[in-house]
Amino acid sequence: MQAVVRYHEIALKRKNRPWFVDKLAMNLRRAMADLPDLAVQLIGSRISVRVADEVGWQTLSDRLGRVFGVANFSRVDEAPAEPDLQGARAVLERALAGHPAPASFRITCKRSYKGFPLLSGTIERELGTFVYDRFGWQADLDEPELVILVEVLRDRLLVSSAKFPGPGGVPVGASGRVLALLSGGIDSPVAAWRLMKRGCNVTLANFHAFPLQDRTVMEKARQLAQSLTRWQYRCRLWLIPFGTVQQTIVAHCPAPLRVVLYRRFMLRVAEFLARREEAKALVTGESLGQVASQTLDNLRTIDEAAGLPVLRPLVGMDKDEIVAQARVAGTLEISTLPDQDCCQLFVPRSASVAAQVEQVLEAERALDVDGLVRATVSGAHLERYRLHPLQQASPVASSAKVNPGGGL
Repeated sequence: MQAVVRYHEIALKRKNRPWFVDKLAMNLRRAMADLPDLAVQLIGSRISVRVADEVGWQTLSDRLGRVFGVANFSRVDEAPAEPDLQGARAVLERALAGHPAPASFRITCKRSYKGFPLLSGTIERELGTFVYDRFGWQADLDEPELVILVEVLRDRLLVSSAKFPGPGGVPVGASGRVLALLSGGIDSPVAAWRLMKRGCNVTLANFHAFPLQDRTVMEKARQLAQSLTRWQYRCRLWLIPFGTVQQTIVAHCPAPLRVVLYRRFMLRVAEFLARREEAKALVTGESLGQVASQTLDNLRTIDEAAGLPVLRPLVGMDKDEIVAQARVAGTLEISTLPDQDCCQLFVPRSASVAAQVEQVLEAERALDVDGLVRATVSGAHLERYRLHPLQQASPVASSAKVNPGGGL
C-alpha cells in the first residue's frame, strides 16, 4: 500500500526547503516506525510512504493525518511509465472497480517529468476515454464530482482519486524547543499543540499542589502528555510541586495579588527548567480577558518576572475556538475530566484585574523569591514519553531530579 504526501508551507522555504523536507520525511518515519515494510522516499516534490497491504488504509491515513507539515495526501497506485498507457489503464480498472458511480469525473494529469513523450492533454483524453468506455461515467471538465489525478514521474505513473487533508504546519523539530505550562484545563494543551504545529519541540511543565490537593491534576497531565506525544513522537513532562509557594504567598502577601503572584512564580520556575532544557521561550494557554489574571495589565505584570519570551498562541481566541481546536488535537475529553488544579487553591474572593509591577514587587519583598524558586525546582521530577510500538504513548522513565544550584 502506498500514499503520496504533499507539503505546502515548507515548499516556500526556497534554499532551506531540503532541510525542512528531510525533517518531514524523518517525522513520517517516526510516526509509522511500528508498521511493517515501511519505506519513506522523496519523489520529486512529493514524499512516498509505503507500508504492507495488511496495515489497512484507515491506519495509514490516521497516522499521516497527525504529522505536522503534511498539507494533504492520497492513496496511489503505480503504473509503468509506458507511452501506450496500458499499465495506467490496468491500474484505473483495479482502482475504480466497485467505486460508486460519480455524477461526473475528469482526469487531471501532471507531468513532473517533462521528458515523457505524451503531453498532459493527450494522457487526459486517452485515460478519460477509457474510463467512459469501461464504466460509463460522464466526463465534466469544469465541475467534476470525482477528479482522478495522474502524475508522470521519470520511471512511473502515479494514479490517485482523492486527496485527504493533513494537519498542515511545519515539521516538529524545525523551530527549536519551547517549554509550555500545562494545567489540567482545555486551553494549555491546545497552546502546546499549536506550537508543535509551528515546528517546535514542546516540553511540558505541570504545577500541582499535592499533598494539599489530590493527585488528579498530575494524572490528567500525564494523560495529556500521552495524547500530545502522538503529535511529536517524544515528550518530556515536568511535574512541579507548588503548594509551598502558594502557602507562603497567602501568609505574606495581599489577597487580591495572589493569582498574579502565583503566575509570576510559575514563570520563574518554568524559566529555570526551560534554560536547563535549552528551550528558547515559554508558552502559556492564556486568552486575553478570559479570567481575572488574563487582563492586559496583569499579563504585562506577570511577564515582567520572566527573562525568556512568553508565547501565548491563544491570546486572541475565544472559548469556542479553543474548544474546537482541542477536539482536533484530541485533548478535549481528557481536559474536561474533574480535577483539583492548583490555580484553584487559595483563590481570593476579589482578585486584582490591573495589578501593577510596582505593587507586586513591593509584595515580593516579603518573600525569599530565589529560595522559593530553588526549593520548588528541587522538588520537580521529569517523565519522558514516547510512542509505544502499538502507537500508544507511554512513560518510559521518571523521577529525574533537578539540581537547583547556581544562579537563577
